Order: sequence, then structure tokens, then C-alpha cells
Amino acid sequence: MKHCLTIAGSDCSGGAGIQADLKTFSALGCFGMSVVTSVVAENTSRVISAHTIPADVIAQQIEAVFEDIRVDAVKIGMLPDAEVMRTAAEGLRKYQPKIIVTDPVMVATSGDALVEEFAQETLKQEILPLTTLLTPNIPEAEALTGRTIRTVEDMKQAALQIGKTVSAVLVKGGHLTADAVDILYDGKCFYEFSAERIDTKTTHGTGCTLSSAIAAYLARGLTVYEAVEQGKRYVTEAIRHGLDIGAGYGPANHFYQWYPN
Repeated sequence: MKHCLTIAGSDCSGGAGIQADLKTFSALGCFGMSVVTSVVAENTSRVISAHTIPADVIAQQIEAVFEDIRVDAVKIGMLPDAEVMRTAAEGLRKYQPKIIVTDPVMVATSGDALVEEFAQETLKQEILPLTTLLTPNIPEAEALTGRTIRTVEDMKQAALQIGKTVSAVLVKGGHLTADAVDILYDGKCFYEFSAERIDTKTTHGTGCTLSSAIAAYLARGLTVYEAVEQGKRYVTEAIRHGLDIGAGYGPANHFYQWYPN
């Protein structure tokens, strides 16, 4: 069994963040571990508050995992401020995991900001150079590049720019009005992944779920292209079988294979 570690914030409502990551790892046959960076009081409709975990506690969690258990892949999610980013980067440089999938979480599905704006530069300097694959959505890609993204060609240009810093980048097109088209740039070639747009509100935590699914598939030995392809397929079905929970954006069904109804 492969071992996957998520370094991210928690979601007390269970649909996003570390909770989504651990469910995804389990659903895809991996053993999941976690380093909590922030405790977020949120539900399907809004973010109420977020409490950042002290940097030394984050460092100790990283040490506790790596000193005892083999880590085949790391998924990075919410890193709420520059100090947390530097702490995570220091730990990753020390233990040098081979696979790091970074989801640059900045805004919740509800639209609430989750990361301090000035910390974006630290993300670029500390986290991106360590990253195997970066998975920004369109607003995040716009924030990272300063570009306006309205078309698939815009997505490719953003991926090309971001690709100067990371090994590979997947720009997710879910915010465009057409079918969900994602652009993968691996440093050499562009690849398009298209999936039907499902008319549903059960999309809470889908960005977290995709990045952790890709990390799990990479840990299992798939190529970046194959991991993205399989990850998108998994997320699409999890959304299709989404759970009618809460008054806002309900969660995807991470275990749809076992509980399809």
C-alpha cells in the first residue's frame, strides 16, 4: 500500500480540506496521513473563521510523520500565511519526498478568502520550486500570473508562465462557461482534458479532491498525464453521485463506488 500525506487546513463540515483528502486517499487504496495547518470553521454555505496552527506545531507534525512512516506522495493544500509556507517548505526540503502535488488554495467554494494576499509571493518562492504538479483553478492562476483568463488559449499561456517555476501545471477550467476543460503543461507539451459539466451544487471540496486523487495515482506509479486523467475521472463521478447535504454547495461523494445511491 502506498502512503500519502496531506498538508492542509481542516474542514469541520467534512467536505473539503484534510477531510476530503483523507477520504480520497482511502477511496483510491492509499494510506492517508495529515499535517493540519489551519482549523477552519466552515460549512457548505460559508466560512465562519479560520485559526492558523502555530508554525512549530506544524513543523513537529511533519517531523512526526516523516521520521516514522514512508511517504510516497505529498499533497499540499491550504497554507494560510507566509510563515506556514516557509515552515512547510523547510520540512519538505529536509525530507525530500519525490512527489508533491500543490493545490494553491486561496478562496473557498463559497467565495471566502482563505489565504493572506501578501503570502502569494512566498508561495511562489518557497513552495512552487518544490512542486511536482501545481493545480490552480482559473482565479488562482490569474492571481499567480497577473493575467486575465477567459479562453482555453489564455489558460495555456498562464500554464506556460507558471511552468517556468514548477515541473508541471494543471490549470483547471471549471470556472469557464463551457464544458470543464483543464490544461496540463508538463514543461514540453500541452494536453487538454475535457469532462462534461454536471448541473449540480455538490461541488464543495472538489479542488481538494482532485489534487489528492492525482497525488494518490502518482504514488501508485502512474505518469503525470495518467494521474490527471484518472483523477479527473474519479472527481467527475464523485460529483455525479454528490451528496445532498447542507444548504449550500454540498460535498462530492468520495466513496461513490461503494455507496452510489
